[in-house]
Amino acid sequence: MNINPEAVRQELMARGLSRADLDPDPIQQFQGWYETAIGSDLPEPNGMSLCTVDTSGQPSVRTVLLKLYDQRGFVFFTNYESHKAREIDRNPQVAMLFPWVALARQVQIRGRAERIPTAESLAYFATRPRGSQIGAWSSPQSRVIGSRSLLEAKVAEIARKFAHGEVPLPDFWGGYRVVPEMIEFWQGRESRLHDRFSYTRDDRGDWRIERLAP
Repeated sequence: MNINPEAVRQELMARGLSRADLDPDPIQQFQGWYETAIGSDLPEPNGMSLCTVDTSGQPSVRTVLLKLYDQRGFVFFTNYESHKAREIDRNPQVAMLFPWVALARQVQIRGRAERIPTAESLAYFATRPRGSQIGAWSSPQSRVIGSRSLLEAKVAEIARKFAHGEVPLPDFWGGYRVVPEMIEFWQGRESRLHDRFSYTRDDRGDWRIERLAP
């Protein structure tokens, strides 16, 4: 069946978002919206913008892919020696955004990023295509390189090194889990009068839901 994202967008904008629509658990609310994004055939619905900040207060943003999520938080994977990882290690407070523009929806998450256990990284790494596993070993992520041919030569070298058997998990590669402190659901409406609801944790660890002005 062909999905028309524009038709879904118009339906969602007309329906809007009310307090009664919201699940008391923001992870369950996210799951519903995420499944809608997947079902609408959006390209890479798990793509999210990740913002980190260096020690001088300068922010950086890039797109990463959500690979896992549950009640503990939202997980992405990277090289632990990359620019983003170095910033997270110095300042673990991050922000993420799922920009489902085609559906007139956004989800913003603020929280604390922490490395996941090696066993969890290994379990995910084992599911990656072999080319991606070799790529993780080959790329000195975020560092200056002289040419693409040097990168391709490194890929060929690693492919030969692990030609027989499984590709092991690099000790410099793994996941971060963003433990949410705030999650905002943004539903576009006509005349820029959007519906916005934020979930924030109170002192008891429960979620407080509030409507925000557009």
